Amino acid sequence: MTHYVFSTTMMTRKCCRERTSMGAQSNKLYIGVDLGGTFVKIGIVDQTGRILHKFGYPVNLDDYRTSILTTAIESVRTVFESNEFKFIVGDHKIEGIGVSATGQIDSDTGIVIGAAGHIPGYQGSHIKDRMQEAFHVKVTVANDADCSLLGECGHGAAKGCQNVVMMTLGTGVGGGILVDGHLLKGVRGTAGEIGHIIINDDGEKCSCGNRGCLEYYASVKALVHTVKTATKEGRLELSLFAVPGGNRSVIYDVDGLNAKVIFDCLRSYKDKTDIKIEELRGIVDSWDNHIADGLVSLVHIFNPELILIGGGVSEAGEIFIDPIRSKVLSRVMPSFAQRLRISTATLGNDSGIIGAVDYYKTRN
Repeated sequence: MTHYVFSTTMMTRKCCRERTSMGAQSNKLYIGVDLGGTFVKIGIVDQTGRILHKFGYPVNLDDYRTSILTTAIESVRTVFESNEFKFIVGDHKIEGIGVSATGQIDSDTGIVIGAAGHIPGYQGSHIKDRMQEAFHVKVTVANDADCSLLGECGHGAAKGCQNVVMMTLGTGVGGGILVDGHLLKGVRGTAGEIGHIIINDDGEKCSCGNRGCLEYYASVKALVHTVKTATKEGRLELSLFAVPGGNRSVIYDVDGLNAKVIFDCLRSYKDKTDIKIEELRGIVDSWDNHIADGLVSLVHIFNPELILIGGGVSEAGEIFIDPIRSKVLSRVMPSFAQRLRISTATLGNDSGIIGAVDYYKTRN
């Protein structure tokens, strides 16, 4: 399967489109929708989980004056009306729509029952009902991290596994948990909010209202904020992150720092002893410890065979995952370390679309 990364900096309604080779088309086709806080990705997916065509649209063009659900519905409508859709689908009908959505989702009703406060008007959104009213097909809705896990279990790094803990790192920390082959849902379908495990009872206040949540310390947002602060305070030199003619992008100001730049820098200095890099190594090591704090607890609760870490930062590869793997395996009790693997997700930005369709198929 070919994977594509959609630009999250697109500022127009123009659709981003990438195409995969169609090959033999399945008789059953689905629409997978991955609804995030800034972008909606939409895929036409066949029965085998192969994405035949992808589309992407921003959902925050007018600073959320138009709700992201309304924007997402209009984006799906645009897909249905596109020449690409008509060419691929032809006389086949769409069996249904699977939605992967950010926030706490009641997976029975398809309602957002908890959401990050930075998305105005999102909490309380009736995703399932409004999608069904708009397109007259069955719709299922599940949390985005749960869908990513299902995608990886069916088609990616967790294929064939029965007990998996997945942690997704980005603006926040999300999670999905597979127990004996079944997605752990809880009473309202909101189980797996691992970002809100408390690792410091006297810690900083989290967006959820509690103090010391894993998300506050272990998100990519937290890492980037710490690195930016250290740079502004002079503990890190901005020049450290930019090597003209090298593999890294030239960074002209602190606002250009992100996870990719940070890990590209660490990779460039991997085998070097340089006082300039030690401060950065220390910051990332502390961040790794926070991630390990959460994972060690989860291993002791769920005894998984696989810990899977997803999110854009996972694309940094071994320089990202190796220290976390080492910390977790050295800290869990020996019997829990046996047969435990720790790796990065492999489906990238496709996991939500594929997993949303897989979830749909389990419910219909």
